[in-house]
Amino acid sequence: MKKTTKTLEKIIVLSVMTAATLHATNGDNLIGIGAKARGMGGAGIAVSHGAESALANPALITSVENTEISFGGTLFAPTITTTLNGAPGAPVPPQGAYESDANLNMIPEVSIATKIDNNWYIGIGMWGTAGMGVDYSKAKFAPLTQGQFGNFNMVTNLQLLQFGVPIAYKAGGLSIAVTPVLQYGNLDINYRMPTPTGSIANVGTGLAQDFGFGFNAGVTYDFSQDGVAGLTVGVNYKSSIEMNYDGQLTTATGPFRLSLPAGDTLEQPEEYGVGIAYEMGEHTIAFDYRKVSWSSAKGYGDFGWEDGDVYAVGYQYTEDNWAVRVGYNHSSSVVVEGRDSRLNFFNLMGFPATAEDHYTVGGTYDVSKSFSVDLAYVYEPTATKTFSTAGLGLPFSTLTTDHKENSLSFQLNYTY
Repeated sequence: MKKTTKTLEKIIVLSVMTAATLHATNGDNLIGIGAKARGMGGAGIAVSHGAESALANPALITSVENTEISFGGTLFAPTITTTLNGAPGAPVPPQGAYESDANLNMIPEVSIATKIDNNWYIGIGMWGTAGMGVDYSKAKFAPLTQGQFGNFNMVTNLQLLQFGVPIAYKAGGLSIAVTPVLQYGNLDINYRMPTPTGSIANVGTGLAQDFGFGFNAGVTYDFSQDGVAGLTVGVNYKSSIEMNYDGQLTTATGPFRLSLPAGDTLEQPEEYGVGIAYEMGEHTIAFDYRKVSWSSAKGYGDFGWEDGDVYAVGYQYTEDNWAVRVGYNHSSSVVVEGRDSRLNFFNLMGFPATAEDHYTVGGTYDVSKSFSVDLAYVYEPTATKTFSTAGLGLPFSTLTTDHKENSLSFQLNYTY
């Protein structure tokens, strides 16, 4: 059994080697899985995107006419810059603005869905769904001393990969589905800091990994059955998934004497979502709302993350062999300034999940009746946050982080 588990871990690690550190926009979650959804601002609870709908709302895989295979990924180019603002009477640290080197990453996505009969549908998929982190390991500054912390050469990296098997049932205009989910995650936090004796301590325990189980469930109803052609509504629920990263959080926060009730547990939060879509000939408009329960998730709640209200709106224009899409996605920053400067420091320096507004564009071209290509581009303008670090004895009283993202998603689709 241990040999099998180790082999599976190796396969998963190889699968996500290209995923590196990603900045996933809605907290640490991607705004959407798949190029079609991302081109429409992440909207996908009531509008079907074929096989790639398995995570947004598995009930929508019932749009697949036979078998559909989608393979692709997202190329992320985030720009994260942290500035250390000098405390009154203390010198500003040399080169006080640091840019993260975690600035080019690849996230994979594979989805398969097939129609068994007029009522039953099934699929399988592997998706890079979430992550975040920074890499300041190469930041240059004067040798660390008790009064010269620089930015601690902070390096953080969270990666999440999900495997799922959506199973859907359709009767008339009603579709219901569930997707059992196996989640793999890894977390690494390390930094350098001076000690009272003047030496330099490396804080961190290396990479920690874990597996967790959860499920997604979805329902859609197509009102075409009731004489309202083109109108679809949907609801979706994602369960929380508990993950434990042995030693990571407690070791990283130990020097700051932070109390973490959840210890090394970092639970991906549960989500509730509703959506509506309306299709008029070549035109489709879709709107989603999702509630992400960060504040009650173990680990995230300890760090003061707030619940996320996510709004996504998308438009699609379709012709015989091509389609274009535009969209907008908004979620207020789930990382907020609190009274505890220690939490402010770790949130903004190590895990700046501060992205809020996203503008998207995408399209599809049918190369043949069975093969098509999807593209999507997502732009997130710079989000700037400044948090207090007063009282920590550091030579800077506040941190300012600028967070901007560009990403390009591509997907190849084959039907038969």
